Amino acid sequence: MPSLATEVESTPQEVISSALERFDKDRIAISFSGAEDVVLIDMAFKLVGTSFRVFTLDTGRLHAETYEFIEKVRGHYNIEIDVLSPDNWDVEELVREKGLFSFYKDGHTQCCGIRKIASLERKLSDLDAWITGQRRDQGTTRTNVPHEQVDTAFSTRNHEILKFNPLASWESQDVWSYIREHDVPYNVLHEQGYKSIGCAPCTRPIEDSEPERAGRWWWEHEDDKECGLHVQNVSYD
Repeated sequence: MPSLATEVESTPQEVISSALERFDKDRIAISFSGAEDVVLIDMAFKLVGTSFRVFTLDTGRLHAETYEFIEKVRGHYNIEIDVLSPDNWDVEELVREKGLFSFYKDGHTQCCGIRKIASLERKLSDLDAWITGQRRDQGTTRTNVPHEQVDTAFSTRNHEILKFNPLASWESQDVWSYIREHDVPYNVLHEQGYKSIGCAPCTRPIEDSEPERAGRWWWEHEDDKECGLHVQNVSYD
């Protein structure tokens, strides 16, 4: 993986184009949940039409507006979106043992592991690469995100997975400028003070002066603002 000091700055379109060219259509996909990810979908659509795959993680606890947003994107680009659901038995066991809001007491790791990470692991087992909307300005856990990296969190000894972050060097204003200029669909919750949107119980609106991901798991420390999808961003030194 190239360091940020040596990485050649490429445009998001160049990163996406290179990624899609290097892998078979069925072995790479765009991970979709927020505004950044729809920018990636819009760029991919302009580059290759509908010849790319998209998936999203349905935790079962998303806002109603988010489910409406998923369908809006599906219809706008006339694309298929793989909606991944958690294992029912694992969810039922967690709720039976700890209730519906255990994460407020013992942290979000276990709930996210069941509702998100397990689904992602199953998906990535069938892929060789995925494309995400991570940006370096999103928070303290993402300041060193490169455009391309080996996904050390989900790669195995026999199956290396690459992760592409085309918007790594962009800032929030770049994302929203693109959305407005290209009439890209977005989640209406952004108009209600939500900057980063996850599950309904774990996301709140924030003030303009707060960091973008401050509304995610707001009861926890700033350095813990990862659910496990991008756990390799977190340093445990």
